[in-house]
Amino acid sequence: MQCLRTLRAACLLTVALSLVACASLMPEKPSSNTYSCGQLDIRVAETDAGLLGIDFADQRLLLKSAESASGALYVAPDNPDTRFWSKGARASLTVDGERYPECLEPGAIEDPFEARGNEPFWRVRVAAGQLTLERPYESTPPLRLDAQLEQSDRHGRTFVAEGSGVRVRLRVARQLCNDSMSGSQYPAQARLTINGDVYQGCGGDPVRLLRGVEWVVETVDGLAVMELSQMTVRFLDGQRVVGAASCNRYAGTYRLTGEGLDVDSIASTRMACAPSLMKQEERFLKLLGQIKAFRIGKHGELNLLTLDGRTIVAHRNSGGSIP
Repeated sequence: MQCLRTLRAACLLTVALSLVACASLMPEKPSSNTYSCGQLDIRVAETDAGLLGIDFADQRLLLKSAESASGALYVAPDNPDTRFWSKGARASLTVDGERYPECLEPGAIEDPFEARGNEPFWRVRVAAGQLTLERPYESTPPLRLDAQLEQSDRHGRTFVAEGSGVRVRLRVARQLCNDSMSGSQYPAQARLTINGDVYQGCGGDPVRLLRGVEWVVETVDGLAVMELSQMTVRFLDGQRVVGAASCNRYAGTYRLTGEGLDVDSIASTRMACAPSLMKQEERFLKLLGQIKAFRIGKHGELNLLTLDGRTIVAHRNSGGSIP
């Protein structure tokens, strides 16, 4: 009888361990159904067929669950270069080998995240549960403290940290922010409190304001784009900029600076078109190579600016395809 009970217990233990092992092999699911990958907003949801649908505009990607060491990985059945991976509040999207900016659920921030302010200057960095602070009015080495997430909602995050006689509270809001000194724009507003003193600043990676979508040009130095023609701008990974220039395709490089944006090394194909299109294209490419700053307008439009105030104005492509 004792042997029978021992055998039964062993069998139950084996079943339990098997269930645990099976559970550990089950893929995780995305923690959110909406993400912002730079300027690209996506929605994810499981289908009745067990696939993951990724919706954007009026199109959908269908991906199949795949093995992953951590997080949830989904890959297009016929295209391994199209994939979506998520873990917690963050995700990554790659389409045909082109990787988009880190996808964040509403209110989430990058890790690491950096913010700064002026007059007085301060800087704070939050990464892997640690907050690094360069204090205003002080030239001492940065203070490193363990950070705790105090509040998390769809509007942003709040962190607190304390040590060495300093209590810090950092509130990050996912809202467009203009730097008070350089005029550069950032994707988040930051409010830093140090022992009760409050400082305002901006944070996040400015490239998120440019990347993720195709920008369709409306005007070039005040002149509207000709009917039945199209000029576009796309900012890609690896500091590449590409698009259509009316008649030809072009490619170049871009670089974000502390003061703005540099576009350089523009080269295009050599197809000939109607003289009016070629003139428009020449004007656009010449101006694009002189860009030194950008601004996101109140309606979400992109303004590319030269030092002498000339502007290329573009809006996000409302078409259904991911560029």
